[in-house]
Amino acid sequence: MMLTIEVTQDRDACFVLRHRVFVEEQGVPIEEEIDVMDEVATHMLATLDSAPSGTARVLFDGETAKIGRVCVLPQGRGTGMGVALIRKGIEIAQEQSGITRVKLGAQVQALGFYEKLGFEVCGPVYDDAGIDHRDMVLNLA
Repeated sequence: MMLTIEVTQDRDACFVLRHRVFVEEQGVPIEEEIDVMDEVATHMLATLDSAPSGTARVLFDGETAKIGRVCVLPQGRGTGMGVALIRKGIEIAQEQSGITRVKLGAQVQALGFYEKLGFEVCGPVYDDAGIDHRDMVLNLA
């Protein structure tokens, strides 16, 4: 098994993966899945044995990098791909001057996954596209 995570300009490949996981699997309304932030985001593409299998994006706002739209196809789950995507997102954040923290909106059932990577819950549960989420933060300083 060969796993790679790279920054990509191939947004369409990322959108296909996100559609499969968020729209088809989780029932997120299609009109909420792709947004204007995709145009300015840094996109990551994960491949498993050369097949696109996961993606995430990073946005920058002041001192904060926000990792979002994290998804892994079923065949990539349990392979470490999700961890690798988050670590790559943190690495991208650390490479940007002035970034002091990484933030994400985690689906409630995934809180433990992110806590193992050093993120801490902050704020209440909120609804995002019909799915309960909580914000989480990792301080870099």
